[in-house]
Amino acid sequence: MSHNTPPALNRRMPKVADLAPLMQFSKPAIGTAARLRKAHTIGDLRAIAKRRTPKAPFDYTDGAAEAEITLARARQAFLDVEFRPGILRNVEQVDVSTEILSATSSMPFGIAPTGFTRMMQSEGEYAGCMSAATAGIPYTLSTMGTASIEDVAAAAPTGRNWFQLYLWTDRDRSIQLIDRAAKSGVDTLMVTVDTPIGGARLRDIRNGMTIPPALSVHTVLDASYRPAWWFNFLTHEPLAFASLSRYSGTVAQLIDAMFDPTLTFDDLAWLRETWKGKLVVKGVQTVEDAKRVTDHGVDGIVLSNHGGRQLDRAPVPLHVLPEIASALKGKTAIMLDTGIMSGGDIVAALALGADFTLIGRAYLYGLMAGGRAGVDRAIEILHTEISRTMRLLGVNKISDLNPDHVRLLGV
Repeated sequence: MSHNTPPALNRRMPKVADLAPLMQFSKPAIGTAARLRKAHTIGDLRAIAKRRTPKAPFDYTDGAAEAEITLARARQAFLDVEFRPGILRNVEQVDVSTEILSATSSMPFGIAPTGFTRMMQSEGEYAGCMSAATAGIPYTLSTMGTASIEDVAAAAPTGRNWFQLYLWTDRDRSIQLIDRAAKSGVDTLMVTVDTPIGGARLRDIRNGMTIPPALSVHTVLDASYRPAWWFNFLTHEPLAFASLSRYSGTVAQLIDAMFDPTLTFDDLAWLRETWKGKLVVKGVQTVEDAKRVTDHGVDGIVLSNHGGRQLDRAPVPLHVLPEIASALKGKTAIMLDTGIMSGGDIVAALALGADFTLIGRAYLYGLMAGGRAGVDRAIEILHTEISRTMRLLGVNKISDLNPDHVRLLGV
């Protein structure tokens, strides 16, 4: 039986005119902007950050406590999300803005408090607050930040600047920080309650990480592969805790020296009376504590195990979220962090009952990859992923997301 070969499949010698369109080579791209354009996910930014940052500060960002089981489980929880899309919906327009703590955020996430941020990259907190202000999302400065409350307010005067507080044994110093925050226009105080002592962050211990970084033979050799980081570090103002006094030692030693292991709910009641703005408690990990904290009149809670950096094998925020949302939705703002590495992760948390999310590592990877421009890129990536995921789910706005859109596999 004969077969007729379509003319398009007959072989022939290629013509120069046919090859010319295939020989359009792009010009070599170098520099920060070109590097960041090649990053399409937070994971891509992490890979760039790892190449450009010395081991000690990168591991401080990337690592967690003990065997890092908590962090691995938190990330696995998001990987185990199954989305359940609705079809034949008009998703030409999508709105990713949302209300959180009586104000609008252009996206359903803000920047979480991170300590020692100028050690990751010299622009540090300044890059974070300015990027957040430009994007229209909240920025949270840490008590252990390396820029002062006043300097952040000056750098991002139009931004929504929050402040994270560790309650010290010295209440007078805590009051001083609270007063400074209020005078600087901070509208939300976020008190962290999961650090009575420091977790065993073994990467930091093995790296001998101190503040400021110590120059040993190992760190000098490590720095030889990252000259840009060291040039920035050595030519900018030395690191210091701008909200604290100067301190030298390990991170764990600082936490053990400064933070109060005797805190109780009475201290939360005192803080509620002292602070007149919005009050959020970060570090809630059980339904019982979520209810009790809410009964103390706070405006919001953050379901968080400190990014896996305190108690290993702690509850996974995404796993406890549905029950807490069932009990407290509408009674207090429910926020969530830990393990978020994509816009899809954020959408999953919102669908399961969170009102808002916070990103820590995700924005720090961008910072280490390219300073302020890298933070902008991280926010842009998450925005794109959130919008795309919502469209593919068949929803137009954040409030349309509900538990019917997700299923937690294996739970």
